[in-house]
Amino acid sequence: MEYGFIIISGVLAALYCGLILVYRYWFVALKPFELSTALEPRVFFSIIIPARNESANIEKCIQSILVQPYPLYEIIVVDDHSTDDTAELVLRLSNQYPQVQLIHLKDYLDGQSTNAYKKKAIEIGAEKSTGSWIVTTDADCMVPPHWLQYFNAMILTKDPVFIAAPVMFTLNGQFSGQFQVLDFLSLQGITAAAVSAGSHSMCNGANLAYSKKAFEEVGRFKGIDHLASGDDMFLMHKMKKQFPNRLAYLFSDEMVVATAPMPNWASFIQQRIRWASKADSYKDKKIFGVLLLVYLFNASLLIGLLAGLFLSDILFWTVWIIAIKTLVELYFLWPVARFFKLEKSLLLFPVMQPFHIVYTVIAGWLGKFGKYQWKNRQVH
Repeated sequence: MEYGFIIISGVLAALYCGLILVYRYWFVALKPFELSTALEPRVFFSIIIPARNESANIEKCIQSILVQPYPLYEIIVVDDHSTDDTAELVLRLSNQYPQVQLIHLKDYLDGQSTNAYKKKAIEIGAEKSTGSWIVTTDADCMVPPHWLQYFNAMILTKDPVFIAAPVMFTLNGQFSGQFQVLDFLSLQGITAAAVSAGSHSMCNGANLAYSKKAFEEVGRFKGIDHLASGDDMFLMHKMKKQFPNRLAYLFSDEMVVATAPMPNWASFIQQRIRWASKADSYKDKKIFGVLLLVYLFNASLLIGLLAGLFLSDILFWTVWIIAIKTLVELYFLWPVARFFKLEKSLLLFPVMQPFHIVYTVIAGWLGKFGKYQWKNRQVH
């Protein structure tokens, strides 16, 4: 049994490390998108921001958009039953800036509850929008200075119907925050690498743009509106099915949307459980296969560490695999960290490794079999 475990964990390690090396190859192969100053603003964007109890962030988010030099846009904030003064702050800004609008989600639900408030907020915002393109971000985000100019340029030069772009957490000086930055760094690297390899498999709703016409043609969120999460990735997969070869990734360090990490470990775990909860809902089985490999590999390492308390051979083998895993992941993360200007953060990566193994197993398990709290709501 002991040797059987060693063989299985070795096979999983080989598959996992091979996958990570493939991701690195494709990430390095990506060429940054260059902004042409000759392109004039032509696309009118409707920026939809679902917001729930975001009084600490919503003004900064909106202001980061208002300072854009791009002239053709509107901002639609959909207040999702906030109990703080989020709506009041947005209303005050709408009185100052005609581009800003406030919509109350409760006015469109007739007192009914749903498991997908964010998707509903985006759909209502899209109904009320006047732009030909929808852009989504989150209320706790800050967008870069030439955000809309880059979206406009890619639309005019590449003719996509869906554009994903990079997102990154800010450093807050806390251990939990640093851990989230490193974890998210790998996710963003894999997102870009998958696109480079010709497969749009991941994206983040904090930095998306898509044709309003295409959004309507795929039936908005129909078929995925029972899921609390996935307003970004599942929509992308619907777009990919109906509009093959018309999805794009705007790979540029001038397009990174910044957002704060979760403030503590509890909220971080809840967020990751929410993300993991949609794993078995992917129709693309290649994505599920990758997620399953990652989970099984990390589970084998955790089992190996626990079994190693009693069996020294297993402990020795597991420690070696973790060391190899760390080196391979650092090799992958170096160009990703350089793109996001986070090279110094990699110094803490080896320290974070045991925490990452444990969290991956716990979040993956609870995402499948547990419940979680999000925005003060119990989600099933």
